[in-house]
Amino acid sequence: MKKKIVIAVTGASGAIYAKLLFDKIQLLDSQIADIGVIMSDNARQVWKLELDNELYADYPFHFYDKNDFMAPFASGSARYDTMVIVPCSMGTLGRIASGISNDLTTRAADVILKERRKLIIVARDTPFNLIHLRNMVTITEAGGIICPAVPSFYSKPQNVEDVALTVVNRVIDLIGLENESYRWSE
Repeated sequence: MKKKIVIAVTGASGAIYAKLLFDKIQLLDSQIADIGVIMSDNARQVWKLELDNELYADYPFHFYDKNDFMAPFASGSARYDTMVIVPCSMGTLGRIASGISNDLTTRAADVILKERRKLIIVARDTPFNLIHLRNMVTITEAGGIICPAVPSFYSKPQNVEDVALTVVNRVIDLIGLENESYRWSE
């Protein structure tokens, strides 16, 4: 069964993770029914700053305004199976943990959790303070998955994109998509 996925991009540093996820999702399109994308204003600025382009607009996904509560995934009846927030700011994480649905990203996350579907949060900050950690515990207890943007190195990545791709491949696995990537001891 093909997946319906929401991807939210917040203003946290780490636009490379969103870009590489977009690239991978395009390659795996035969497994996907729909992709809805929400990008905050800060996410667009960070993308431009970190990646020196605005190519996010060129991806063939459905982009939704951060306040578009008419987006299909603002309701559980649309049956989106997975939401990935990449990178996820601590502010967004805190609002989700507190049940504050003040924009489409936090509303969609609330819907995914209430419907007992898969919420994957790629937390991007360091170090974590106690508030961050407690918010992560709250989201985990509610059924979410915290997947910090912590790369692995056993695949011997050769450049920054390879390093970031170790996180993105993990996210693809968590979504449940078939993906060719480095596997430990294989």
